[in-house]
Amino acid sequence: MTDYDVLRVFCGPRGGYGNELGVVRDGSVLPERSERQALAAKLGFSATVFVDDPERGVIDLYTPTLRLPFAGHPCVGTAWLLDVPELLTPAGVVGARQDGEFCWIEARPEWAPPYTLRQYATAAEVDALPVPPKGGRSEREVPPDEVRGRIYAWAWEDEAAGRVRARAFPGRDDGIDEDEATGAAALLLTARLDRALNITQGAGSQLLTAPQPHGWVEIGGRVVLER
Repeated sequence: MTDYDVLRVFCGPRGGYGNELGVVRDGSVLPERSERQALAAKLGFSATVFVDDPERGVIDLYTPTLRLPFAGHPCVGTAWLLDVPELLTPAGVVGARQDGEFCWIEARPEWAPPYTLRQYATAAEVDALPVPPKGGRSEREVPPDEVRGRIYAWAWEDEAAGRVRARAFPGRDDGIDEDEATGAAALLLTARLDRALNITQGAGSQLLTAPQPHGWVEIGGRVVLER
């Protein structure tokens, strides 16, 4: 069996919750994309990262069904694990820094997979949402504002303080019913609102974001090494 680390990224204030991430530190053991995709599907994490050069931070990212040019929680988790100042992803160079209990990355919203950002009136409405059913609908039946089935549902908990309640439903493409913490969607929401956010997602994960000059967005969170 290929060796890999398991992290939880965007953990809550007490170190709980967070989105699981698999990281294969020696990507050379599975050089082919088909092999990497097969392992990502087998592990079943919302993302698995293959490190192709740990010193330069060259990484390759997969969901159980797709290869991605960029994803948020895999980059935060891998930057923390490798302790590097930047990551080289297929989308571009992702800046990284450690700041006490938080690890931060800086990326561009246009690198993120497309999400439908769907606002609700209250956090309670977001909490009550059922997981959207997979399959059973043709492309014609999918509402035009739903992008590839990926939905990021959110509501203000405290608008003045920038506190947001969110849940993410990646849809049929990613092989996951609900994503516990989604950095890419948080980047998109931050860019749309153009303000710093403190997001509680899923069962209790925490994501912090802030717009940066020239269209960049910084996103940070706590990371815990599971094994």
